[in-house]
Parts: sequence; structure tokens; C-alpha cells
Amino acid sequence: MAQSRVLVVNNGTLSLKQLRRRFEELGSDTDVVDAASVPARLDGRHQAIVLSGTKVRAYDRDHYKPLVDLVMTAGVPVFGICGGMQILAVAAGGRLAEGPQRVGGFEVQVDTEEPLFTHVKPTVTVFHRHTLYLQEAPPGFRSIGRSEHAPVEFLRSDDGRIHGAQAHLEFRSDGLEILRGFAQLYQ
Repeated sequence: MAQSRVLVVNNGTLSLKQLRRRFEELGSDTDVVDAASVPARLDGRHQAIVLSGTKVRAYDRDHYKPLVDLVMTAGVPVFGICGGMQILAVAAGGRLAEGPQRVGGFEVQVDTEEPLFTHVKPTVTVFHRHTLYLQEAPPGFRSIGRSEHAPVEFLRSDDGRIHGAQAHLEFRSDGLEILRGFAQLYQ
């Protein structure tokens, strides 16, 4: 059987190397493109798409339109991490708000019946580096994880194909185990 391939969209993350390494540890090859260079279609080459975090605000709908169009038409599992989740949420009508700056490990409660959380306990410790928070799940999505400062720490589309995490899952062991749950959706 051929090894699965993940298209990683680099939205300007500081941790691209760590993110790619996590997926490679989980048995997937990775290809990287930046948000301005995403293909119009996957053409069967990739079994999943991962959107990295970003240093740019997620509100730039014109800049991210080709990326959002790809995500919505690709038909493969998608995972948005930090700014990647925010880009998808804003495109679907979600609203972000400023909150306390969080850097480091923080506890999050997750809905363990979700396949994404197959390998973790109901409370996970994940790495944060941000000040923007999604206030509620946009139409077509639901919150599947929450914390004191973020009512939407994790997000899932109603059809179960698109997921998002406020946290940077490329760090910490709980993050790796959540990515393992995502990898089981496409491998």
C-alpha cells in the first residue's frame, strides 16, 4: 500500500518543521505550499489537508479565498491548526475576539466520543501561542473542545470532514495523540 500524503498549507507558521515532522512520525509524507500557491484541486495526490497557524489575521477573505475554495471542494479530511482553524471559521461566518495572551501548555476539555480524541483523556494539555479566540462555532460546525478562555478550542464540521484546533498540536504529547486521531481519518 502506498504511503499517505498530506498537503500542508503554510500560512506563515513559526513551527512548520515540527508540524511536518509530526505527520511524518504518523506515517504520512508531506508536501508544503503557501496559502498564495494552493492548487485549485488535489487530483488524488493527497489524502488530507492541514492548514498551519498564521501570523496574519484570518479576516483577509480575499487572500484566503483560493485556500478556502480548495478545502470546501477537496473531499478529503482537513485540519486547521490555530490560525488555520480561524481562517476556516471566519470563512464560514465565525467571529474572533481578542482575549488574554496565552503561551505555553493549557488544559482543554474534549468530547471523547469524537474520533479525533480516540487516544486522549477528557482533559488534555496543549500548547498555545495566541490572543485571538473563536467565540462560537459558525454555522455548519460545532465545538468539540473548550477551555476557560476559549469556548471553541476544537471544531468539527457537521459532516465530520473538517476539524480545527485553537492550539498548536505540533507540540506536546497530547497534541501528537490528537493528530494521531486525525491521521486515522485518512490513512
